[in-house]
Amino acid sequence: MNVAVRTRPWEPQSREKRPVTVRLAVWSARHPWRALAGWLAFVVLCLGVGLAMGTHKATGEDYRVGEAGRAETLAAEARLDREPVEQVLISARSGPLERTAADAAVRDLTARMRKLPEVARVEPPVRSADGGSLRVAVVMKGAEADAKDHVAPLAARTAAVQRSHPELRVAETGSPSVSVGVDTQRSQDLALSEALALPVTLLTLLVVFGSALMAAVPLLLALTSIAAAMGLSMVVSHLQPDAGVGANIILLIGMAVGVDYTLFYLKREREERARAGGRLGAEALVELAAATAGRAIVVSGLAVIVSTATLYLATDVVFSSLATSTVIVVLAAVLSSLTALPALLVKIAQRAERRADRRARRTGRRPAPRERAEGTGRLWRALLRPATEHPARTLSVSVLLMLALAAPALGMQLRVLNKDSHSREIPALQTYDRLTTAFPELRVQHQIVVRAPAAESSEVAAALRQLSARAQSDPLYAKGVTPLVKTSRDHRTTTMELSTPHKVSSPEAITSLDRLRRDYLPDTVGAVPGAEFAVSGDVAHDTDYLAHQDGKLPLVIGALLLLTFLMTTLVFRSVVIGLLGVALNLLSAAAAFGLVVVFFQHGLASTLFGFDTAATSAIGSRVPLFLFVILFGLSMDYQIFVVSRIREAALRGVPTREAVLHGVGASAKVVTSAAAVMVTVFAAFMFLHLAEMKQIGFSLAVAVLLDAFVIRVVILPSALTLLGRASWWPSRTMRRAQEAVPVRGVS
Repeated sequence: MNVAVRTRPWEPQSREKRPVTVRLAVWSARHPWRALAGWLAFVVLCLGVGLAMGTHKATGEDYRVGEAGRAETLAAEARLDREPVEQVLISARSGPLERTAADAAVRDLTARMRKLPEVARVEPPVRSADGGSLRVAVVMKGAEADAKDHVAPLAARTAAVQRSHPELRVAETGSPSVSVGVDTQRSQDLALSEALALPVTLLTLLVVFGSALMAAVPLLLALTSIAAAMGLSMVVSHLQPDAGVGANIILLIGMAVGVDYTLFYLKREREERARAGGRLGAEALVELAAATAGRAIVVSGLAVIVSTATLYLATDVVFSSLATSTVIVVLAAVLSSLTALPALLVKIAQRAERRADRRARRTGRRPAPRERAEGTGRLWRALLRPATEHPARTLSVSVLLMLALAAPALGMQLRVLNKDSHSREIPALQTYDRLTTAFPELRVQHQIVVRAPAAESSEVAAALRQLSARAQSDPLYAKGVTPLVKTSRDHRTTTMELSTPHKVSSPEAITSLDRLRRDYLPDTVGAVPGAEFAVSGDVAHDTDYLAHQDGKLPLVIGALLLLTFLMTTLVFRSVVIGLLGVALNLLSAAAAFGLVVVFFQHGLASTLFGFDTAATSAIGSRVPLFLFVILFGLSMDYQIFVVSRIREAALRGVPTREAVLHGVGASAKVVTSAAAVMVTVFAAFMFLHLAEMKQIGFSLAVAVLLDAFVIRVVILPSALTLLGRASWWPSRTMRRAQEAVPVRGVS
């Protein structure tokens, strides 16, 4: 059944009545070259200022949380911070390690390293228990968090030693060199994601528009928005430090929303052009599109920004960096859609008119404008038939299916992704694996920090000796390793490192930390009058980070649900639509979480895609919260666009069932096209090396597919059809429109 939607002849609004979005679009349409030049100047300015200022990276202090953070603060105040150390591993290429050759390499290495200004000292060599390897600890100057910026000269010296002793294997590893390797791999991944996403996006847009010129418009605006956001993020990093993930997120979200917003606008402009049948000029068509699609873009962008901003409530530098990058790139995409896009559309329309004029002069006649009837195609009427004719059954089956997909999420296991989960293609991590195999005591060091009155320093020392003795008799801790003890000059602060021969993420390492904090320290150091103590280290930091995140989770999710509900209710003047939007977003996110557990935690991704098992043994601790927030924001794109079309029809007096059919059908092509682009962009991130980016890319791709093809095509129409006029409660305007005599017939 087709539906008649009453329309009125277009009349230009007075300047006073025009919304800001329309005024911007009209100005850009009337001054296209100025608008385009202004946008390009803005992009160049952002990049220029950003490159001039550089990026302010987060420091170690920015990552401090919980007891581990308190221990690091105590140590820093006493100038007992953990020193940055690079370990140089010397081993034979085959067979046993020849002692004479190994000693010569150690002497060569020590002499070269001591000449470097970055090196504080070189420790004596230590032989492994099996005698097959030697390790030399090179202690660097400065803070551990800054060491990666100064590790290159050390790596060069190690490479020189390797060239001088080709019969041996000489390799370097350590937290600084691992950080450099991860950063390098992240940069390579960024280039790879661009190489994968751009051509696939272009092909998708070519299929949608059938025109290279029109396909280039969304891609061009998305890329310029990303460029502007990159520059702005560098500037903003001096207020909110960058945690090293900003560039990836700007590319990921920028391509998705940049293309989305442009598609929404282009779709509406084409509809108005077809409806006008050549009777309206380019400026008038832009004004009509801006009045509807422009508003939807602004509201959608605001929804993504508000949703993402809830991540700031987590008070975590990584989440804050993710939120800042997302907010900046969405703002840039919205701005480009409201200024540069109308100008481009006018110039393209003028170009088409000139070509038509030339053709008319050659042929002597001007072709009649092609007018496409607005309505729901056969395919979409068929797809929507179950939702509109059997809404109760369709809703029940589809919701049960989504809940079944979401069920595995109940067994989700979160883990802070660390050295154990990074890609083993990084040379420093390959050396790290060999080093910790030969010297298992280097896998984990718990740093105990004790602060007490100087008069109690002897009691503190005795308590730490007692603690060390108890640890030596416990199989959770390394045997035969003398703990490293340091005392501040004022004798008020003492640190001691206890080694655990287990991997950072292993249950044994976590248990050793728990036993240390719960039993050993209270029984020993806790008995010293006035003593204050805390434990830091990799395991402690990961454990406390998870606890900190879990503590902030209710606040972030509560704020997200409330803000999403309020925004949707205000936009559509309907409490019911607000509640329905929150429920559908929850359903979509839950189903995506269930699938990410099946693919990554249960290992299906390794079977199907050959992913490294290190990336599929658990879910990154930051992934669920980030995805939950971003999915709510992105889901609002489709929610606002689709429901806006339904509401437009309902406000003209069309009954809700027919309005649903009309609204979903009218928006179906652009929603599916936008979803296809988003899925290709997100899916490209599955083939990066970083485990978190793999999981984020997969989850977003799956969630967008479910949202576009199940939520918006099946569940939303079914729910609105069942609710009928109640969908719009308590809007008085809608009630008056729906109580009017429904219009029948097709236009």
